[in-house]
Amino acid sequence: MKEKTRKSLTKRFKVTKSGKVLRRTVGQDHLLSKKSSDKKRSLKKMVEMSAPEAKKIKKLLGV
Repeated sequence: MKEKTRKSLTKRFKVTKSGKVLRRTVGQDHLLSKKSSDKKRSLKKMVEMSAPEAKKIKKLLGV
């Protein structure tokens, strides 16, 4: 039987065409007033996950 996709993970992660798994950076939800504009701008970018973690996420996403 085919495994269902974890819908919560589809909202949190993105898989690129080359197969890399991207995630949001941490530290951008609160306490933003003390962070510089440069820091906040750099936190907007998606970050590539490590290979072992990416493998687990891909399995749960059904990729």
